[in-house]
Parts: sequence; structure tokens; C-alpha cells
Amino acid sequence: MTKPSLPDLLHAAVSAVGGTERPGQVAMAEAVAEAIDDNSHRLIQAGTGTGKSLGYLVPALAHGERVVVATATLALQRQLVERDLPRTVEALHPQLRRRPQFAMLKGRSNYLCLHRLHEGAPQDEEEGLFDQFEAATPTSKLGKDLLRLRDWADETETGDRDDLTPGVSDKAWSQISVSSRECLGATKCAYGAECFAEAARERAKLADVVVTNHALLAIDAIEGAPVLPQHEVLIVDEAHELVSRVTGVATGELTPGQVNRAVKRAAKLVDEKTADSLQTASETFERVMELALPGRLEQIPEDLGYALMSLRDAARNVISAIGATRDKSVPDEDAVRKQALAAVESVHGVAERITTGSEYDVVWYERHDRFGATLRVAPLSVSGLLREKLFEDRSVVLTSATLKLGGDFNGVAASMGLSPEGVEGDDVPAWRGLDVGSPFDYPKQGILYVAKHLATPGREGTRGDMMDELAELIEAAGGRTLGLFSSMRGAKAAAEELRGRLDNPILLQGEETLGELIKAFAADPKTCLFGTLSLWQGVDVPGPSCQLVVMDRIPFPRPDDPLMSARQKSVEEHGGNGFMAVAATHAALLMAQGAGRLVRATGDRGVVAVLDPRLATARYGSFLRATLPDFWYTTDRNQARRSLAAIDATAKADGK
Repeated sequence: MTKPSLPDLLHAAVSAVGGTERPGQVAMAEAVAEAIDDNSHRLIQAGTGTGKSLGYLVPALAHGERVVVATATLALQRQLVERDLPRTVEALHPQLRRRPQFAMLKGRSNYLCLHRLHEGAPQDEEEGLFDQFEAATPTSKLGKDLLRLRDWADETETGDRDDLTPGVSDKAWSQISVSSRECLGATKCAYGAECFAEAARERAKLADVVVTNHALLAIDAIEGAPVLPQHEVLIVDEAHELVSRVTGVATGELTPGQVNRAVKRAAKLVDEKTADSLQTASETFERVMELALPGRLEQIPEDLGYALMSLRDAARNVISAIGATRDKSVPDEDAVRKQALAAVESVHGVAERITTGSEYDVVWYERHDRFGATLRVAPLSVSGLLREKLFEDRSVVLTSATLKLGGDFNGVAASMGLSPEGVEGDDVPAWRGLDVGSPFDYPKQGILYVAKHLATPGREGTRGDMMDELAELIEAAGGRTLGLFSSMRGAKAAAEELRGRLDNPILLQGEETLGELIKAFAADPKTCLFGTLSLWQGVDVPGPSCQLVVMDRIPFPRPDDPLMSARQKSVEEHGGNGFMAVAATHAALLMAQGAGRLVRATGDRGVVAVLDPRLATARYGSFLRATLPDFWYTTDRNQARRSLAAIDATAKADGK
């Protein structure tokens, strides 16, 4: 039997999902197939509307060996598993003569734990486990959530939190889920044969395509114990998010509350002397944290160093003692022991990491009004980790609408431990970049307007001229505005000010769930939606409801961000340009994602307005602009207003 051709397979898949074949999609599929065949690596930028999911799924399914697809967002995971993969598998079946299997795999805490559900959750004040369902007040929000979870447990086939609609609070979910450290293990657990997390792993072992998330990919790489099944090909979608997700997984934290919970969980399982030493170390740590001021700790202060060494040593003794004793008087002893061990090991791990000290780690204090101080430690860079763990023994395809920064792939490649394109050597993974473009005609569909006449934004204070400009742009657009702000404080200030000045409804992130806000924004063209980080990347509203995207300022990281400033300083110490490598790259990624909210379909028209003159006047402005879609560019405020008014008039004439 002759092997079916890739163009034929792609054509069948695109027809099955009711899409349109794009040249960029064909080019992408061919590049993915080539990378798989010659076991090499690709960075592929595929603009909005390319249909990149099918661009990698079709060659992956045709390949025949196991492929892992890792995405950053839940929305894309669901789209792949519930829509794209079922249709594509059916469409390719006549030509492939087989139906490839696919499965979703997430971290253990995403699945309902039957042991927790039936035997209870740990309560710090009580010995052993308690029945959270009896303890919950049925009229309280938590009580209602728990009762609904108990009913859902009887009917769910997956136990996957994301299949529960509507969802429940993190607090409710924590009562019926466990982390991998807390899990008893399928062989020791009375419910091991029915375990939802184990069933998901078994399905993944049998699947040809495993869909997972960046966080689980990072855990698989960092912790050494494989979570994902063996695979020959890794496809990372939304790859611009990978470095921050891996950094998040590799970040440790300690809080007095966390240490206190560990003390209480361990106290019933060890002798009084061992428990008291951990209690004393906990109290010392709490006193130090009460005085903690936010910011990076380039040297560990003496009092903190002493507190952490005491915690480390006391926690190590508790871990040894828990492992050596048995107490049959404790109900469900194995589970209680496992919970306590997990809590104490977490404290020990972070305390040891910080006291050992590494030039490759950054340590800092954070302070929250409600939760007090937190001590954090994160890697200065994850590039070495990614180079070593990701690119060996398999072909890797990294794809996103935003991978070229300032005109090339090298910035993103460097953040993942790759050398510049074309540089090859024994220890250097070779890769090639491909920009397949976008089906949209950006110069005709959109305008990039930079408000060059405004004052340069400062760190503090309201910007009266910016508010006036924003109000005039919204009026010209007839609403239809997505406002992207670099801080929540800025978004709130703009919403409060403009609600008093304009007739247009203004929705603000945080006042309702994100899904509800986006639905309301899409439903009414007069409405505006203001918000911060998740809106820069998570909004997909094609059509006339979003014809103006406003960025209040270039989204550089905060100057007092300990990790970003440490990374910038490190680049400078090695002779590089820290500002361009870290701050400008961070801003470029976000701006490209933000500008990508404007044109989501071939009929979309509109303006991206940046209310920060530095995009037009600063030396780094050209680097940032080269990262944005190729919109028609202007700094003429009257031109921007006339264009918005004309686009609004056309939409109204069409009854939208």
C-alpha cells in the first residue's frame, strides 16, 4: 500500500473541520513532517488564522509513533481533545487505515481523589483525617461545592476538574484532591483500582497522541521521575509561554502558614522532642518573616539564614522519625503519614535549597496585604534545563503566533538554551526557524497608531493626557474597545474615570469571571472591556465588537521585579545588553500577543493604539514594532480618529 501524501491528508482534515486550506498551514505541516522524519528541531511562527493545530496534528498522526503535544492554556487542550483530534482522526482513517488513539494527561491534583473523597481530608487541629462533608455547613458556598462534588464523583468518568461545570473554588477542590507527593500510590491505596489519575496515565500509555500542559512537561523534565509516557516527538504549542511556565514549576516558596501546617500534621506522628524542635524552628522563621521587606536578597541575612538552617535540620529529623515509626491508634495512618511527609518535605526542600545557595538561584521576599510575607526562590535561567531535558532523544517542534522578536527567532531560542540559528556543534541542538505568515492582510485590515504627542508615562500617578486620548478614541470607535493595561491599578483607574465620562458600558476584569466578561463584551458593540495580563493573551473576539485595541504603555517588567532585574543584571555581567535581552523581549512578546487580539478573522478591521510615545521615539521602538503584525503605521491622531469613525460607521451600516 502506498503511503498517503501529506497534502491529501491535510486536505481531508481541513474539510472535516469545515476550514479553509491555507498556504501557511501546508508549509507548516511539511516542516513538522520533515522535523519528525529527520529527528530535528523546528521553531515555527504561525500567525492567527493559519490553522496551526491541524498544521501539526496531521503530520503527527501520520507519523505513527507516539507524539506528546503540550499547550499552555486549558482552552486549547480542550479544543484539541474535544474537537480537533476526534474530527481529524475520523477524516484520516480512510487513508491511514487506522484510528490513532489520543488522550489528555494532567498533573495528579487535577483529578478527584477517591481516597480523599471517602476517607476524609487532613485537618490541622485534629488527629488524623476528618469528614469534610459532615464538617461543611450545607448552606455555605464551600458546603454546597463539596456536596456537588460528592454527587459529581458518582457520575464522572474522568474525575478531571475541568469536566466539572460550573467549577468550584480552589478551597473546595483541595478537600478532594491530592498532590503527587501526598498520593499513597495505586498499590497501597484502597481505591487504587478505580483511581482517576491512574486511569488517565494508563490511557496515555496506550495513546498515539498525548495532550498535556507546559506545567506537567516541566515537572516531567525537572523531577526526574517520568510522568509522561515515552515519546519520539514533542510538539509545544503556545511556545512563547514555555519559559515562564517552567520557571513557575521550578520556583519554591515558604510562608509561616505553610510551615505551621507542616508542624501540625507531623506533631501526632513523632515524639515530643522531635516535634518541639520543628515547632521552635517554625516560630523563629515566623518572627523573621514578620520583619521581611519586599525585594531581592543578594545575600541571605544572618537571622534568616539561621532560621532556615533550623527549619532544614528540624524538618530532616521529622522526616526520618515519620519513616521509622508506626502508630495504629491514628485512623487511616498511611494517608495521614503521607500528607505529613509531603508537607514537611516541601519545607525541607525549599529551606535546604536556599541555605545551600546557588549562583543560579534568585531569592526574594514578597509581601501581600492579606497573606503577609512569602520567601521565594527561582532559577536565574531555565535555558540550561530546557536544553538538556527537552532537546535530547526526541524531535521537538515549538510553535506559536509569537516566536520572532525584533525580526528573528534567536531571542526565544536563547531563552530555551538554543544557540543562534545555523550554529552547530556536538553539544548544541541544531534547529531551524520558519515563519509561515498569516492569511490576514495586516496592512489593509489594521492600523498601528502610536500617540507620539503624549507625555512619557512615569512610574506613578494618573496620566490626564492619556485618559483624554483614551476617551476620544473610544468615542470615535463607538465603543468596541479592548483596553490592555500594564497594571490592575491602571485598568481600575481608567474604568472609574471613563465610566463617569462616557455613555459606553465599561467592563473591568475581576468584577466577573473572565468567561462572562468576554461573552458580554462580544455581545454588545458599544461595550468596552478593560483588564490586565490574561486579557493580553486570552481574548478571541472576531467581528465588530473589538475594533480598537488600546495598550496604555509598553509592558516592561516592573523595575523592582526581583527575578527579571536579576536576569537583566546577569546578562550585563556577561557582556550582553540586559535591557534588550530581558525587559524589551518581555515587552515585545506581550505587545505582539496584545496586538494579535485585533484581527481574528478575514473580515476584521480596526486600530491598535499604543498610548506610549516611546514606541515611536525610543531606540528600542523599532525592535518592538518589528515584533508586531505588519499593520499600517501612523502617529497622526486625527488619522486614527477618522479611521475608527469610518470603521464604526461601516459596522453600523451593516447592522452590527
